[in-house]
Amino acid sequence: MPLDDPYKKTIARHHLLMKTVCRKCGSLNPLKAKKCRRCHSKDLRLKKREVSK
Repeated sequence: MPLDDPYKKTIARHHLLMKTVCRKCGSLNPLKAKKCRRCHSKDLRLKKREVSK
């Protein structure tokens, strides 16, 4: 179901894409996380933010 409303699109993008991913175990973490919630590693990267059309 595509979103036409730009405000709803920004909300959906924030909740789906604004996360960090642990390089060691692959778990999703909050954007402001310093360590992984699962394995406590500090090796985090940003989730790729390309939106599929």
